[in-house]
Amino acid sequence: MINFKHTEKDVAGHRLLHLFLFFVAILAFVFPQNAKAQGSRPIYQTDFTDKNYVDTTAPMIWLDAHLSYMFPFGDLGNMFKNNFGVGPGFTFKSKTNWTIGFHFDYMFGANMRDPNFFNGTLANDDGIVIDGNGLVSPGGITAEGRYWSLMADFGKIIPVDRWKNSGIWLRIGAGYFNHRLRLNDFGNQYPQLDGDYAKGYDRQSGGFALNQFIGYQFIRKNRMLNFFIGLEFHEMWTKPNRNYVFFEGPTDEMKAKFSGLVGVKAGWNIPLYEKKTTTTFYYR
Repeated sequence: MINFKHTEKDVAGHRLLHLFLFFVAILAFVFPQNAKAQGSRPIYQTDFTDKNYVDTTAPMIWLDAHLSYMFPFGDLGNMFKNNFGVGPGFTFKSKTNWTIGFHFDYMFGANMRDPNFFNGTLANDDGIVIDGNGLVSPGGITAEGRYWSLMADFGKIIPVDRWKNSGIWLRIGAGYFNHRLRLNDFGNQYPQLDGDYAKGYDRQSGGFALNQFIGYQFIRKNRMLNFFIGLEFHEMWTKPNRNYVFFEGPTDEMKAKFSGLVGVKAGWNIPLYEKKTTTTFYYR
């Protein structure tokens, strides 16, 4: 048997060689993996203008302020011309883009379609209204249609591009609709409109209503440039809320009358809440 005698210098040299080979092996393994990772490391996409970016649907809650311009038909159409409308709204949108909302509308500016509507009642047969002094007051009386409605609705936003919280918005709702004549006696000269007498002329009516909306809901990543625009429809079945109407007499036996509104509505959304979702990464 042959024995080798190792000096301390030889042992130190072997240890250095082994340590060197160990580090070489590690580097040989790590560098290719690191190079591969560098070539495909995840990049968080913050450039929302990039066509490869896709928005993530998320549950949201928002308020809105809306404006509308409506055309009446049916019983309202026989009395009034077109009107404006304003109001607030509240909407919850789920992660799957179903929506539940509540919307209030106050509608105004509807002028009387028939200028002789009050002849024989508030005015004489010639259309002249006599004031409390037996004179024709220069101030006169003006009449305007005023409506309000409160609706609860259910809908769906259907995305049409990479912005998945935006899209075609379809809504259907139901609620209560009220309309009346607003009579303005600017000079307070007409006793015909004192106290409860005015209620005999205002034709206030209310009842069940349906509502539909088809339009586009626009939401972007910063959630501040949010709005909607589209066509809205109302169908109402209303009865007088007064016991007596000077134009028609007692209202107990009166049946509900059908009316409708159709027009354009647009609104600005004010975000209140958005549930954060997992960010989508992609590899480059």
